[in-house]
Amino acid sequence: MTPQHFASSASQVDPLIARALDDERKRQRNQIELIASENIVSRAVLDALGHEMTNKTLEGYPGNRFHGGGRFVDVVEQAAIDRARELFGCAYANVQPHSGSQANLAVFYMLLKPGDRILSLDLAAGGHLSHGLRANLSGRWFEAAHYGVNPETEVIDYDALEQSARSVQPKMLIAGGSAYPRTLDFERMAWIAKEVGAWFHVDMAHIAGLVAGGVHPSPLPYADIVTCTTTKTLRGPRGGLILTDNEDWSKRLQSSVFPGVQGSIHTQVIAAKAICLGEALRPDFKAYAAAVQSNARTLATTLTQRGIRLVSGGTDTHLVLLDVSSKGIVGKQAESVLERANITANKNAIPNDSPRPPEWVGLRLGTGAVTTRGFGAAEMTILGGLIADLIDAEAAGQADAAVPTAAPAVAELCAAFPIY
Repeated sequence: MTPQHFASSASQVDPLIARALDDERKRQRNQIELIASENIVSRAVLDALGHEMTNKTLEGYPGNRFHGGGRFVDVVEQAAIDRARELFGCAYANVQPHSGSQANLAVFYMLLKPGDRILSLDLAAGGHLSHGLRANLSGRWFEAAHYGVNPETEVIDYDALEQSARSVQPKMLIAGGSAYPRTLDFERMAWIAKEVGAWFHVDMAHIAGLVAGGVHPSPLPYADIVTCTTTKTLRGPRGGLILTDNEDWSKRLQSSVFPGVQGSIHTQVIAAKAICLGEALRPDFKAYAAAVQSNARTLATTLTQRGIRLVSGGTDTHLVLLDVSSKGIVGKQAESVLERANITANKNAIPNDSPRPPEWVGLRLGTGAVTTRGFGAAEMTILGGLIADLIDAEAAGQADAAVPTAAPAVAELCAAFPIY
């Protein structure tokens, strides 16, 4: 191999990809990120993701690998395991899942058989596709039923959920989702699961950082098993975790992940997970989690005052879900006009929405990334006003005039809170 293989940069080897990478860096610097499933990792996490450890292939677990040369990866993975256990106060942690969906799949692989019934939050009420959506493997392998929210409050009706559980008799009750902005009552759901003889699985992908920071109740005292991502509010790399207090499951969970649903580990990602979990153990992470929640409430209040309806009337988490039909437009229109002004968000279904994504009237916002950037109450109030202005302008057919006014204000916020 020529020396250039080890020394040439992306710009020298592949200008097309190098330009795209550079453009993405600029986009992140110059846009305000409000997609609720995104965040901004630390430089330390980036260092791990680009490290030579990516060259190492390993299967198995620390101290019991199928390949040699893994002693330093063992240090990294054991640190990630120990930190996850300390952070969430649990007996067992598996840090190998490549994603939250694969963490879920490993749990299903261990506890369920094809054809078993599961009961999860409906997608339109804020659920997640890996919890039994027909188009997903989970919906093909298992008989999925769904619970929703009260049509008036748009909050989970736990009495109705109990009735559904008694009727469906699921093998597993699943809590969590991707667009539910309210606190989950894990204790009540655990009781319901026990009453019908179901396993209780919590997917806390979106709220893991809030749980770690102490601003959302932890599911660990109540759930049989918990999964999450290290992205989102935990502010780490893309990947999943499995957590439980049932130490008797340790060997079964290990084999469910490998060789059950995936092969060799992503060594550099596990290093990045270890770093982000270590960051979350620091006292300042609690302040960060509290600020994420406070910023979401400030944003919610600002938007409500401008006449935009919020699903469930507000938020308890990092997530604010707008019903832009209150302004006479659909979510895609709102998403597009915000992006023109360099604010990134995404259209989303809301309770009782159309089954067709182009007709969805929801817009999902999250405060994880802007809080990492340093935004506080003052900035969230300004940002909420800009969002309301743009939505109003889109509804009035005046977006072309509003975007040039909003974009400089967005640029000013980005310049005041630079990243990387």
